[in-house]
Amino acid sequence: MTTSTIGLLAGLLLGIATATGGFFGFLIALVLGVVGYLIGAHYDGEVDLGKLLGGRRG
Repeated sequence: MTTSTIGLLAGLLLGIATATGGFFGFLIALVLGVVGYLIGAHYDGEVDLGKLLGGRRG
């Protein structure tokens, strides 16, 4: 699945969240989407959540 396809799906899901849940539903979907992206990027090795969140320093 290409990045543009994933972006299209994310946009469609955010549109559905806005239509059904209003602005508050949109914000919740957006926050959960960002969290999901960060976790996925961490597993792929693109983002180091330890540095981002101020993990253990040693």
